[in-house]
Amino acid sequence: MVARKDQATDPALLDQLLQARRGTAFFARKLNELRDAELDGDSLLPGWTRRHVVSHIGYNARAVARLVEWARTGVETPMYPSVAVRNWEIEFGATLSPIALRNLFDHSAVHLNVEWRDLPDEAWSHEVKTIQGRTVPASETVWMRNREIWVHAVDLNNGASFADIPRPVLSRLLGDITGAWKARGTDKDLVLQVTDAEPGVPSELGDVDSPDAVRVTGSLGAVTAWAAGRSNDGLVAEGPDASPVAVPAAPAWI
Repeated sequence: MVARKDQATDPALLDQLLQARRGTAFFARKLNELRDAELDGDSLLPGWTRRHVVSHIGYNARAVARLVEWARTGVETPMYPSVAVRNWEIEFGATLSPIALRNLFDHSAVHLNVEWRDLPDEAWSHEVKTIQGRTVPASETVWMRNREIWVHAVDLNNGASFADIPRPVLSRLLGDITGAWKARGTDKDLVLQVTDAEPGVPSELGDVDSPDAVRVTGSLGAVTAWAAGRSNDGLVAEGPDASPVAVPAAPAWI
């Protein structure tokens, strides 16, 4: 039997699909390293146990798969009926038995992967709507999942860090975060300096023209972890006069 493969043909999209599948495998590895009793332990997210993280990732895969189905069939299938339903699902999933919670992750990931694989090439441009109300092409679902699966693998609090996230994912994530700050005006007098930026990629982001900016400096992984509200490790900060200052709290991302 000939193996079925992605119907998408765009190289950039295929690369994003590969990153999402690698992220799923990475999350699965960090989850499988945890004993059942350890699922009750704290995640890196305030108020959430590891159970909440796994539940969220499982139901998120189902929600993203609904958008892909929408693109394939033309029948509107929202991610969630409401934000309240989304939140209820996460809380409900966190109460499942360990085996049911693990099965939720496994089965939902397979379902999403099949929806992506079987989406006709021309349907990737079909428009769908996110839970935030944004209208986006179906191709955006791959980035939506990449962001969730890689960041929450770290949130499992099982030894993963932003240094484990592929650089293309980190770069786009940092761009998303700083773009959200700029849109809200919350990046005023704040500059991020990435010490290991690759050629052609901006090494400075934020309010780069401000003479009063506080500068937060570190590697791409360290700066992105800080911007996402996860960690201050590996960073230094300077005031407008280049004197050392405490690393400030990052503006809210979401």
